[in-house]
Amino acid sequence: MKPGVKGKIHFSRRDFLKLTGRVAGLSLIAGLGGWKYISQIEPGDLELVELSLALPRLNPVFSGFKIAAISDIHIGGWMTFERLTPVVDMVLAQEPDLVLLLGDFMHGYGWDDEKQACADSLAKELLRLSERTTTLAVMGNHDYWTSAPDVRRALENANVIELSNATYSLTRDSSQLHFCGVDDIWEGQDDLDEILAQLPAEGSAILMAHEPDFADTSAATGRFDLQISGHTHGGQVVIPGYGPPVRPPFGEKYISGLYKVGEMWQYTNRGVGTGRIPVRFNCRPEVTVFTLITA
Repeated sequence: MKPGVKGKIHFSRRDFLKLTGRVAGLSLIAGLGGWKYISQIEPGDLELVELSLALPRLNPVFSGFKIAAISDIHIGGWMTFERLTPVVDMVLAQEPDLVLLLGDFMHGYGWDDEKQACADSLAKELLRLSERTTTLAVMGNHDYWTSAPDVRRALENANVIELSNATYSLTRDSSQLHFCGVDDIWEGQDDLDEILAQLPAEGSAILMAHEPDFADTSAATGRFDLQISGHTHGGQVVIPGYGPPVRPPFGEKYISGLYKVGEMWQYTNRGVGTGRIPVRFNCRPEVTVFTLITA
């Protein structure tokens, strides 16, 4: 059932087991580290993750190209304007060549004056990024569940380039590096055929997709060297020896970190905000910095 659609909620056995796992996990964590740690300390303990990736189609003129990525800001929930500022500060300190924003800018459902105030604060912070370097974005499911037109307006006000089933290409010495954005998969807005129709045949291509499990589809095309995603928050709560008790739809397979899917790299960022339960355990929020190298 999509948000805003009234009707009977069907609570399956699988849903019950997921809920039981989450409750049990949180109970265990509360006993081990305390509620204060998981609700106040770790959600703000931002981690910088740096990795170098060799892309087979990357022209040497782009070797050393640096990309910073963040996802799942969810402003209006745990994330506030004051908490977003150090996230942007960390990104800017890396002096990236390009910034990628991987969706779920907003938190919750629907739109009202409070959501608009959050969107205005979001635009103010994101403008700091776009003033320094090209900043690209894709939409996430919560951006549709709040108000896609209003989220897009906030991105436009921040001079962020939103890629909805579109391609953005950089050129150096007649060689190209392509960045593609697929619109939200959960909401059925994705159109990979449209992206492929726009994408030149030559040059390395990187796909931004909010939901990481889309990697199985994008890798099968054989055209992308890397997909970068968010959506999962890394599980948000990761039980040692067990993993995340709950994984979202379209984010059950590639939950966190780096994977090889066929010949394509898939990276899932853990996000900087939180979901409905504003806690993190063993799953710090993340700014990712990729340095591209020639394979």
